[in-house]
Amino acid sequence: MARITRAFMLLVLLAAAPAARAEPPFTIGLDLGQTGALAANGKAALLAMQIWVQDTNAKGGLLGRPVRLLTYDDQSNPALVPGIITKLLDVDKVDLLIAGNGTNMVAPALPIAMQRHLTLVGLFGLGVNSEFHYPNYFSIIPAGGANPREAFSAPFFAVAKEADPRPKTIALVGADAEFSRNALDGARALAKRDGYRIVYDKTYPPTTTDYSPIIRAIQATNPDMVFVGSYPPDTVGMIRAANEVGLNTKLFGGGMVGLQATAIKTQLGPLLNGIVNYDFWLPVGPYATPEAKAFLAKYQARVGDTGVDALGFYLPPFAYADLQVVGEAVTATHGTDQAKLADYLRSHTFHTIVGDIKFGPNGEWAEPRVLEVQFQGVKGHDLAQFRDMKAPTVLYPPALKNGTLRYPYTSAKD
Repeated sequence: MARITRAFMLLVLLAAAPAARAEPPFTIGLDLGQTGALAANGKAALLAMQIWVQDTNAKGGLLGRPVRLLTYDDQSNPALVPGIITKLLDVDKVDLLIAGNGTNMVAPALPIAMQRHLTLVGLFGLGVNSEFHYPNYFSIIPAGGANPREAFSAPFFAVAKEADPRPKTIALVGADAEFSRNALDGARALAKRDGYRIVYDKTYPPTTTDYSPIIRAIQATNPDMVFVGSYPPDTVGMIRAANEVGLNTKLFGGGMVGLQATAIKTQLGPLLNGIVNYDFWLPVGPYATPEAKAFLAKYQARVGDTGVDALGFYLPPFAYADLQVVGEAVTATHGTDQAKLADYLRSHTFHTIVGDIKFGPNGEWAEPRVLEVQFQGVKGHDLAQFRDMKAPTVLYPPALKNGTLRYPYTSAKD
């Protein structure tokens, strides 16, 4: 009987003892376009970030807590960003807010961060802080330096300087949206600096679907170069129209977002030939580190039939690096005090899978690292030619150059 009583009392005591409380997750909130014009990039970024979460949680999480991502689809629509951010902060009460992907999506997030005195890290936002000069904004994009808008297009003009005969005139065209305006601002400044005569300088509505009239108008000015600042849908439209109309120019490309995406590369196939365009990361030279290769192996193994970018060369390494930077700052400052985070971001160099990142006084990378490539010898629509780096040729920077410019564009198309 005594034994039964003791067992009963033990059960009562165990039932009354407070249960061990698991640490609540450390929640990072952001908007990422899973539909709309930036869906391909947004889906790839999300997968990369999920891999970082998995890797981080395998090491114990952040501040001893498991990490969780909370994302909402901004539908690639800048008008939805403020509402999503407000919900993340006021309703979901995330531990840390970071900006989404792309200039058009990062730009509407910055004023909210300023109003609330937040530290904000943005992904691939081109020059969004150039007007605000907000000291607690930091950008994950290789178009850095004192003037990121110019740094973005500088490699295109560096290639033009080496062309023989050197071009003399240029057409500037892009959508009437944040990214394109910023890209064109930089290209315009460099064109004037280098003495090119601007013969065409116009924007088109973001809702444009027929690009043939635009290409014909450009062709009527007979430019030696055509610099395009565009997002994926209009990039594809401009290239198809250029081929249908028979655009006659010496250099064509510059700031076309989308040509880095595997699906668009394989879709356009030989129509890519001759285009000279920016890129941010490719598995070449010192970029192809063991850490970067290990990440890509994880990423590509997870893609399957999800429809996410099959190679992951463009945005995914930077999305992973974005969270590497954020995670290190949180760990080093032992929390999410916004001022402490900003001070740490300003004063440290971060070792990431895309190389060392050091922020300058404007929150951009201290040194720009933009690539310029030309599509050469693209045959059919096979993926392997892009995986093996047989089709894109690196023209800039000189240290990574692995081929020569095929010039002019009308000849390089063959």
